[in-house]
Amino acid sequence: MGIEIKEDIKGKEVLELAFKHCLKCSTCKYSYKGFAPSCPSGETFLFESYWASGRIRLIRGLINGDLDWTEDIKHPIFACTTCGACADSCQAPHADFIIDMIEALREMAVKHVGPGPNQAALVDRALQTFNPYGEPNSTNEDLKRHYNLPEKAEWVYFIGCTSNYRQKTIRDATLRFLKNAGINFTLIDEHCCTSPMIRTGQVDIVKDFMVYNVEQIRKTGASKVVTSCAGCYRTMKKDFEKFGVSLDFEVYHTVELLKELFDANKLQFKTTYNKKVTYHDPCHLGRHMGLYQTPREIYKKIPGLTLVEMERNRNHAWCCGAGGGVKIGYPEWAIEISEERIKEAQATGATVLSSVCPFCRTNLSDANEKHAGGLEIVDLLEILDQVGIERRSSGKK
Repeated sequence: MGIEIKEDIKGKEVLELAFKHCLKCSTCKYSYKGFAPSCPSGETFLFESYWASGRIRLIRGLINGDLDWTEDIKHPIFACTTCGACADSCQAPHADFIIDMIEALREMAVKHVGPGPNQAALVDRALQTFNPYGEPNSTNEDLKRHYNLPEKAEWVYFIGCTSNYRQKTIRDATLRFLKNAGINFTLIDEHCCTSPMIRTGQVDIVKDFMVYNVEQIRKTGASKVVTSCAGCYRTMKKDFEKFGVSLDFEVYHTVELLKELFDANKLQFKTTYNKKVTYHDPCHLGRHMGLYQTPREIYKKIPGLTLVEMERNRNHAWCCGAGGGVKIGYPEWAIEISEERIKEAQATGATVLSSVCPFCRTNLSDANEKHAGGLEIVDLLEILDQVGIERRSSGKK
């Protein structure tokens, strides 16, 4: 369209799309064809600027100079989980780039009026301890000794900050699974994957962190990386390339590795899991990366487990409420969003609400506890750890 965007930001090219396609048709406000509410931000604040179409109008106004950068304008920019429901429903040519547009808008906002509420702490902590939680950096050497892991291996397990510093049961369950499955893997002294910084528009330190992690992985000689974190997975698969960091290894989520091993008939279960389970699709794994069926296939293989679906599932799933910097920026609202998901899970009659993302596990657990949901919140790897999984003996059918 010829609009000149003077901002020196990573997502500059996608901002031009804001001037080309959006007709404000409101398709982004609801699950496509189902007309069920899909946007936590819009449904909560009920102003146009809190839906994707409104944020695209904000981009136009701010770049054109029709709107001024003020503190008031920060709220509709940062009060969004970037769950991708709007992008899934949008039928315009720019649909696949809506999340990139919102992240580029946030990058602009950081430069003009600063980060969203409480979000500067993510970078401050990462600069000091290499993780957004401010915990003393773990080189993972203790874990390597405990599990007798080599320096060189075919695989690297990239734990991720939330599993390594908060949801350690997911980390430990994954480590036991990888050992029991006979995977030749090791760990690295990892720094944050940078997802929290990218989602909140704070990108100055991102490439340095990415390059460091890639260098550490290369030292192991690994050709494959597996992570149990949906956010780490999305960041490595999509964002590293966007920031000019090339990968010479494959990136897997644990559900993809599980599927490969089961398809090759290499795993077997030790016991049963006689519970009714409903599965929550993490936004970073589902709408962002298109992985819907693979985790469901694994749940259905577990002996005794009954899998039931919530009313909104797969690409129509309601967000857990934690993403996009909302958990740190708007903690009470994050719980409100998650409470709606808890109610949906209760309506299925399931006793267990499970996911494959440590961040989802955190926020769903917080909402379940605060509102006495009565559900057991566990990760898929934790279920497998309870059941027991081992490598099938060669030749055994």
